[in-house]
Order: sequence, then structure tokens, then C-alpha cells
Amino acid sequence: MEDKTKQIILINRKQSFLVSTIIDKLIESGYNIITSETTVDDLKLKLPKSDQVIFYLGDFIDEIKDVMVYLRDICIEEEKYLYLIGSKVEIEEAKKAFASDVVTHTFERPINVKDLITTISDIRNESERRKSILVVDDDGTFLRAVHNWLSDTYRVTMVSSGMNAITYLAKHTPDLILLDYEMPVASGPQILEMIRNETTTSNTPVIFLTGKGDKESVMKVLALKPDGYLLKTMKPGEIHKAVDDFFESRKGKFI
Repeated sequence: MEDKTKQIILINRKQSFLVSTIIDKLIESGYNIITSETTVDDLKLKLPKSDQVIFYLGDFIDEIKDVMVYLRDICIEEEKYLYLIGSKVEIEEAKKAFASDVVTHTFERPINVKDLITTISDIRNESERRKSILVVDDDGTFLRAVHNWLSDTYRVTMVSSGMNAITYLAKHTPDLILLDYEMPVASGPQILEMIRNETTTSNTPVIFLTGKGDKESVMKVLALKPDGYLLKTMKPGEIHKAVDDFFESRKGKFI
């Protein structure tokens, strides 16, 4: 199995001397470069192969709005590292198409490739020291809100259904799962049962997210023996503190 941490997706429209130089220097530094065209179809094929993405910009941004939207959504949902290379104008134009926290770092042309490689390595190393959280909720607005609240401290991945969560967990092991109690098709309790029945995820902590705070509803949630529950009506700071406190209470319990 290839090491995804040593693979980088490089998106560009046409080959140039600078693009070739960047690719050569990254390869010399031990990275495997996977090039992608500026099309949604090609990104769908390439993006699953790495969570590190370099986008070499040009004067074509207005022509690929569908690509920008798709890339933005994938980077948010799967917590990918997105690096932009371009002129000042191109970078500003591209950043308008992305959410404020999607772009990891920008480099104005002409760039020092050594700085690019050092930055990618440093950011990756720093991020890997963060705890990872999988948030499962069918409400896209709430998903993005939780991502915004927690991504300053944690690596946050979002999925919009229980079955998407099971698919994700087949290949990844987060430090914590925030699981919506009420979801269509596969409910939170059903997904919790699947998680607990799988050897690879049976010990992964799960905290339920619920919109009901009355005693009967809370007792119903706790009867399933999750690692806790959070009310969706809590303020952002309260949710962040609750997650912080959870990890603090489990210090020394993680391998």
C-alpha cells in the first residue's frame, strides 16, 4: 500500500518550466506526484489518492467554477491540505471561490520550491499531532458549522450519512466520532451498533449529537452507552470546550 502522506496531487492546466521544476524537486524530496487536469471527472479519480493538493493557478479560474466548487467541498469534507500557487490576482480570485478555512497556504509566483517543500512538511507534521474527529450528520449546515468551530484545534472530517461514516471507518481510525442521533435511513443508534461490532472500531469513542435535551430523550441516548452526548443547541464555545475536556479526560488512554 502506498503511503498517502508522501503523495501529492498537482492540479494544473498546462505544463510549464516552473511546473516541471516543482514536480522534479518534489520527487527529489521523496514525494510521488499525481497530476490532475482541471476537470471534475479527473479530480474524482485523483483526489482519493492523497490529502495533499497543490493547485497551480492561471487565468482560467472563471472557466472552471464547477471545478472550484467541487474542490472546495472535497477539501472541507475530507480535511485536505490545499496549496495555491499563482500570481497575487489569481490567488485572490481563487480564494473567493473557497471557504475561508479551505486554503492551507498560498505561494506567489515566482516561488522558491524549497520553501514550498518545507512548508508542506511542516504543516503536515503539525497537523498529524492533532487529534482527528469524524463528524456524522445529515444536516450540511450543522456539519460545516461544527467544522468551523473545531478545525482550529482538531483535524475534522465530515460525512453526511451513517453509511458514509462506515465507509470512511473502513480505511480510517479517528480519535473521536461525533454522531448525530437522529438520521434518515441509518440512525445514530444503528451506526453505533455497527461501530461497536467491528473489531477495528469497537474501541473508538463515540459522542452522540442530539437536538433534544429533555430528560426522557437524554436517558434514551445514554441507555446506548455512548462516550457522551452533546446538545446541538449548545454554543460553539461550549461544544469546543466539551470536546477539549473529553480528550483531556482520556489522556494516557490513547496508544
